[in-house]
Amino acid sequence: MTGLRAVAAVWVVLFHFHFTPLPGVAGVVDALGPLITSGALGVDLFFVLSGFVIAYTYLDKLGPSLRARATARFLWARACRLWPVYLLVLHVFGAWLILRATVGADGVIAFQTTQPALDVGQYLQQLVLVQLWDDAYFDGASWVGSTWSISAEWLAYLLFPVAALVLHRMRGLPVVVLACGALLLMAPMTWAYLSTGSPYFPWSWLVRILCGFGAGALAYLAVRKLRWTSTTRRAASAIAAVLPIVLVAGLLFGELAGPGRGGAVILLFPVLVAALAVADRGPAMLLATPALVYGGRLSYGLYLVHIPLFELYWFALERSPLLAPHTALAHVVGVQVLLLTVGAAVLTYRFVEEPSRRSLRALTPAVERLPVRAAIALGILRARPVTLPEVAASSDGALATAAARFAAKRQALARAGGWLDEPVSEPKHAASPMRPATLATALAKAECRRAAHRSELDLWADYERAEYIRGGYLAAGN
Repeated sequence: MTGLRAVAAVWVVLFHFHFTPLPGVAGVVDALGPLITSGALGVDLFFVLSGFVIAYTYLDKLGPSLRARATARFLWARACRLWPVYLLVLHVFGAWLILRATVGADGVIAFQTTQPALDVGQYLQQLVLVQLWDDAYFDGASWVGSTWSISAEWLAYLLFPVAALVLHRMRGLPVVVLACGALLLMAPMTWAYLSTGSPYFPWSWLVRILCGFGAGALAYLAVRKLRWTSTTRRAASAIAAVLPIVLVAGLLFGELAGPGRGGAVILLFPVLVAALAVADRGPAMLLATPALVYGGRLSYGLYLVHIPLFELYWFALERSPLLAPHTALAHVVGVQVLLLTVGAAVLTYRFVEEPSRRSLRALTPAVERLPVRAAIALGILRARPVTLPEVAASSDGALATAAARFAAKRQALARAGGWLDEPVSEPKHAASPMRPATLATALAKAECRRAAHRSELDLWADYERAEYIRGGYLAAGN
């Protein structure tokens, strides 16, 4: 699945690059035809693949019921994936757009049919990835042209916790029903290509994301119902090997029926993704090679950085006599720009995307608590009363009583606030049948000693320090 992301990303990049006004590019496009000019289908392949992978990863965690903490955990994980590189590209390219708007006199700030608006309201929409939601067309909605699909996918992520309730209850349906449902969801865009040859109509972006994402999720449900025998894997491998040929033939021969008609092959995307998920040979093995898997990991960064780099190149073609379209230098620089997009994707993945994702994911426990705390603060939920269990006094004084009451109160408060889901692991230095008692035993004995001249609050403080030592040092193996 990760290797397939690399294929989809490269397809989209080549599609956008074919707009470069160079004779060499035009010659390549004439030779390959719809294999390049239909590259916008790579976005739809992304949508289907995303629906499949998200359902595979999160359906069982979100599907049984709508829970605030599980939903927060899911959305935070997706935000950690989307935002770091996106914010970097948005602000760097946004500065370029502002510079063009300030210095230029022709009113053209980006190579888009509809020019994006540069104001505070639009900036805030771009910042939180909702810039597309109130536009019937994606043209001019995003400062970085290709990020309209990121805004659309963010909408799908926000809707998925609710959709998972339905999908989870559909998992018992027959494979045929689920497969037909996936194909049926692809029917609107298939008909758009067959009837007009174009995927662009009012709110087409919404149809593309909801239908593509939903079809991918249903394809996953169908796959998980299959019996994964050797026969099934061989059949899936054969389908995965034949489908790319069918897709290429459909794109080429579809042009004979009319411009863009070959885009109807979009109907087969859920079948391709499902077949590759089950296959164990052929194209599946090719996509699983380290190079393509690494390319899949770079795909998000590549998708984000290629438009800004292309726009700088196109601007240079317009303004520099040295890069006139007929010159060899313009073509050489064009090839270098393509290679530079890959290099920029590597750098963003290595130094921005992965480090930021890991750092932000470390904040997940705090983010999980936010919905419950916000609901309590707004009065939507009421804090559960904390009841302390009865603790009998020890025979040798008040310390054991105070310590037990203190531990019970902390645990009850943690459960009430949703902070304690799992028991604390046993300290690594605790005694066992195969290991003599160590510092943990001595510490436990020290806690049980009574100092008659000290108050109960002092004893509680001592116990809290003991808890800190046990949890922070002993459990960590220090």
